[in-house]
Amino acid sequence: MIYLNGKFMPIEEACVPVLDRGFIFGDGIYEVIPVYSRKPFRLAEHLNRLQHSLDGIRLQNPFHDTDWKNLLEQVIAKNEGEDQYLYLHITRGVAKRDHAFPANVPPTIFIMSNPLLPPPAELLVSGASAITAIDNRWIRCDVKAISLLPNVLLRQLAVDVHAIETILIRDGFLTEGAASNIFVVKDNVLLAPPKSHLMLPGITYDVILELAAANQIAHEVREISEAEIRAADEILLTSSTKEIMPITSLDNKSVGNGKPGAMFTQLHTLYQQYKATHMRGNVPVGTAYL
Repeated sequence: MIYLNGKFMPIEEACVPVLDRGFIFGDGIYEVIPVYSRKPFRLAEHLNRLQHSLDGIRLQNPFHDTDWKNLLEQVIAKNEGEDQYLYLHITRGVAKRDHAFPANVPPTIFIMSNPLLPPPAELLVSGASAITAIDNRWIRCDVKAISLLPNVLLRQLAVDVHAIETILIRDGFLTEGAASNIFVVKDNVLLAPPKSHLMLPGITYDVILELAAANQIAHEVREISEAEIRAADEILLTSSTKEIMPITSLDNKSVGNGKPGAMFTQLHTLYQQYKATHMRGNVPVGTAYL
């Protein structure tokens, strides 16, 4: 069951007018929220990011956080699966086609649930391949806008060569992946690009840095040059749906020794422990993963 503008219905029955500004202009924002054991993960942080995106496109939030929480819990309850991911989509509503914002038009609000599946086990053992490309997107990548055509085109470059992701470089420095955040490991130090308007502030990105800090893993948040990416001992990919994955081939060249490294193994283990406790809401007394 999906939610659309105040009603729950099968997705096959959902209809949106062709003059919706999301359809005409891509005028809207979205959020993806993982659900573990029927509990939305880090909901406050996701709602904060939702508010940041709404502010970025000057669209009023249609609900308070408590209303969002209640609505999302209803969506979870109406769908099967202990683990889900929620796709939440808000547009500026339906109006005559005109670039200027329409006045007094209610937003379109759409929420759907899909099964949340773990990353393929074989890729955690062998590692995945990625390519690089120039980051030619707009300069408000911190806004989770539904107008994702640049990301779609960049991600397709990877799909075309059977790679899992396109790692983006702007003005000689790493920003992120087309649909993920990227970490680099060099000399046993975990490197992360700083949050800015040129990248999406990932929730999993935050978790990885928190796990590193809590477990005395050397890490730095700073700009990472293209040369450092290509000389990396390890490259790690993170996202809400892919969790943490090792990149062992970049532009058809091995990363490090071409196998998942020690930093990936440690962080993946910590992430799975954290997932089994904090993400599922069953934190034993004395747990110190984070």
